[in-house]
Amino acid sequence: MMRKCLLALCGLILALTVKAQDKAPAYPLITHDTYFSVWSFGDKLNGSVTKHWTGREQSLLGVLKVDGQFYRFLGAASKSYKSLLPTADEQAYQASYTFNTPAGNWMGAGFNEQGWSKADAPFGDDHTAKTKWNTADIYFRRTFSVEKLSTAQKYLKLNHDDNVMVYLNGKTIYQKEGWVHEYIYIPIATGVLKAGENTLAIHCKNTAGGRHLDAGIVEEIPDGAKVLEAVQQNVKLTATSTIYNFACGKVNLEVSFTSPLLLNDIELTARPISYISYAVKSADAKPHQVDLYFSASSTLAVNQPNQPVNAWQNNSGGLAIQKAGTVEQPILQKKGDDVRIDWGYVYVAVPAQFKPVQYLAPQNESLLQFIGQKYPTAKEITNSRPLNLASVIPFGKVGKASVSKYLMLGYDDVKSVAYFGAQLEPIWKKSGGNFESHPIKASQDYASIKQRCTQFDQKLYADALRAGGKAYADLCKLAYRQSIAAHKIVYAPNGDLLFMSKENFSNGSINTVDITYPSAPQYLVYNPELLKGMMNGIFYYTESGKWKKPFAAHDLGTYPLANGQTYGEDMPVEEAGNMIILTAAIAKAEGDANYAKKHWETLSTWANYLLKEGFDPANQLCTDDFAGHLARNANLSVKAIVALGGYAQLAEALGKTEEAQKVRTEAQAMVKKWLELAADGDHYALTFNDKGTWSQKYNMVWDKLLGLDLFPKEVYQKEISYYLTKQQAYGLPLDSRKTYTKSDWILWTATLADQEADFQKLVNPVFRYANETTSRVPLSDWHETTNGKMVGFQARSVVGGYFIKLLAEQWKNKK
Repeated sequence: MMRKCLLALCGLILALTVKAQDKAPAYPLITHDTYFSVWSFGDKLNGSVTKHWTGREQSLLGVLKVDGQFYRFLGAASKSYKSLLPTADEQAYQASYTFNTPAGNWMGAGFNEQGWSKADAPFGDDHTAKTKWNTADIYFRRTFSVEKLSTAQKYLKLNHDDNVMVYLNGKTIYQKEGWVHEYIYIPIATGVLKAGENTLAIHCKNTAGGRHLDAGIVEEIPDGAKVLEAVQQNVKLTATSTIYNFACGKVNLEVSFTSPLLLNDIELTARPISYISYAVKSADAKPHQVDLYFSASSTLAVNQPNQPVNAWQNNSGGLAIQKAGTVEQPILQKKGDDVRIDWGYVYVAVPAQFKPVQYLAPQNESLLQFIGQKYPTAKEITNSRPLNLASVIPFGKVGKASVSKYLMLGYDDVKSVAYFGAQLEPIWKKSGGNFESHPIKASQDYASIKQRCTQFDQKLYADALRAGGKAYADLCKLAYRQSIAAHKIVYAPNGDLLFMSKENFSNGSINTVDITYPSAPQYLVYNPELLKGMMNGIFYYTESGKWKKPFAAHDLGTYPLANGQTYGEDMPVEEAGNMIILTAAIAKAEGDANYAKKHWETLSTWANYLLKEGFDPANQLCTDDFAGHLARNANLSVKAIVALGGYAQLAEALGKTEEAQKVRTEAQAMVKKWLELAADGDHYALTFNDKGTWSQKYNMVWDKLLGLDLFPKEVYQKEISYYLTKQQAYGLPLDSRKTYTKSDWILWTATLADQEADFQKLVNPVFRYANETTSRVPLSDWHETTNGKMVGFQARSVVGGYFIKLLAEQWKNKK
């Protein structure tokens, strides 16, 4: 009986602990821009290596020493490897190869390689290839010797494009259809690799796109550290912070990651410095000796982990400071989606008053040096592989009173983005000085900034709770940092503020208009200047004469190069409609139409295009381009109609009464025709010519928010009632073609509902998705409604669209 009672009590305690934890697909730790963005990809902060939003390891490691015992609370040690057969990123080598199908046992030892060639690896058709491969197949062999085998785990280290079959000593050790974009490590079963001579053989087949092959063998280096896992008791998310609680033996630890993204303070938001705060107290009221170890890997400043780095440390302005960056410093030389910054410098700064010990060490050695208390003394390391910037902060004897200390993590990107040929500097340079002056200022402001963040977090949550209930408020606090951190704030040469988005894992475009559109509600709520910052570059592109088409561009380039559109196809109705609607929204938020006045000629050109082409769109893409082309798209038609209504509203505000009346009359006539063409019984169809279909009419929400009164209110309710019959476990599908959805659009659609109960019915499955998805990445906005798994995209700014219900409440009584 006693055992059953204890088990029941343990179950209750566990249930309460789990209930207390805020849930997220991945937890934001350091969130500033698309390059400086570090996350924990699981429920436990010490359950895995911390990662960049792309999933590449960027290790932060934290260990608390309590009375001589070590407890890891942050991250996991990155695996380190010793090469047995180096790959080309480590050491130049040659391999035997042929493009022709070989006869016999070509993958085994002792094969006669007569007729084969020998050349430098890697093989492929890109700029990294040392030997060109442009046929369908390549057959590859390396013979090598291992003098003595250790007991350490062995791995195949492989980078391939496309399909691959790998043999070791004639045995198949790996096969895959498809390709990878980085080195992967595949465990090799014991007994396959042998002491003496071995043969690695590979067949790689190109099926589409590029070609690449490089392979070697490594063994894992045991870290040798006797470290226990701290027991995570809780995690709490707020808009600006992620806060964890741990039991570390006989002391309790609270660790907080705060990125002070207070949008009404643009300079503070743009300052790329986060705080990591620690509070330690005794769990048994007795004193305990405590020291804290923190390290940041130099991989925060590289694109590929093998890039050589330099690192330094010094003392300045009351801080102990470390920094690291690549030797090469290829400023703004890389563009694309799955790309990390490899110029500029990552910084770790600790107040000198905490008496920290800082040291630079190879990534696989620094924790052992903390455990052994044997610290390297070098103030500079050059041309090295991954290093750790390590800090040891003594807490001394800690009793029942909490002892608090902090450190700062920052990034100086030197040059942030290219903008029509100009390399734009980060905003912090406007106030002068070198980068080190900013962690000094951040340290001086620590207490006041933390207090401001707490006050902001409380207000955001209370406002969202009032607007949409608990599930909605929890979604908003989850989305807040993610949306901001998918942007970069800079100033254009003409002084315009630019808030440049990146299409994270959706194609890498910079400043995409149909990314701006769904993101906009968060910035309309907290600072419309930042929404202007998303739009200024697009207006400039047209008004400078660089973009000559009668509708808005899709994008300004591929991040971080904003030199002109690179997306392969226009979205004419989509982008023209987006820009006009958002200009009208800015006027409503600010209570004047001055921004529209500044760009009136351009807006008029776009409005005229929509008058001609917007009502019954041709076969073209809309923002949901992943779903393919669609002609006569009823929701896209709604966008054109609402945009024209917004344009008329702006014209009225600017005293252009005749223009306002003319365009509003046209929009009203379009609505009447739309109701006839889109009608499909108890709902409205996906397209004008496809009955028996349906789609979310999320664009209609702006008719409601802007008070345009173009569509009858009964249309909203008819659609909402129909949508509620189409719900799946994890949300409302985007339309009748598939069961996947976009969570931002569901929140927009839900905001059309006048009944609170209907709003909740649409929002709750999205909350369930965010809590239960097995896709452990920064929140994906494109997911499957039947099983809650991501379909594509992650860490994108469009989750700022979740704030639309809060915006609606904010504007409820606004003229």
